[in-house]
Amino acid sequence: MTGGTGGFKWLPIDISDTNEYNDIMSSLNVRRLPDAVAARLRVRAARAGRSMEAEAREILTATCAKSARPITASELQRFVDQLYVSSRPTHVVADLIAERRREGAKE
Repeated sequence: MTGGTGGFKWLPIDISDTNEYNDIMSSLNVRRLPDAVAARLRVRAARAGRSMEAEAREILTATCAKSARPITASELQRFVDQLYVSSRPTHVVADLIAERRREGAKE
């Protein structure tokens, strides 16, 4: 194909021609992916006999499908303690309630 950007001619696509797969799946564009990561993904995909897109989809699906163990209250408390160290906020709930009341009064 000639003409258009990069030597390709871009043709309009009628969305009614798309399959149901597109109607039930989300899309994700990854920008600024480091070249080294893309190269490793390319090799990994080739070894698995998949495209880079299919390999990325497999990695995301496998990673996100793993059921995480529920966090315990003590683990959550440790996380909060590490997050705030000595600058832990005080009166958070009261401040949020007051803010919401001010916003509600404006509505």
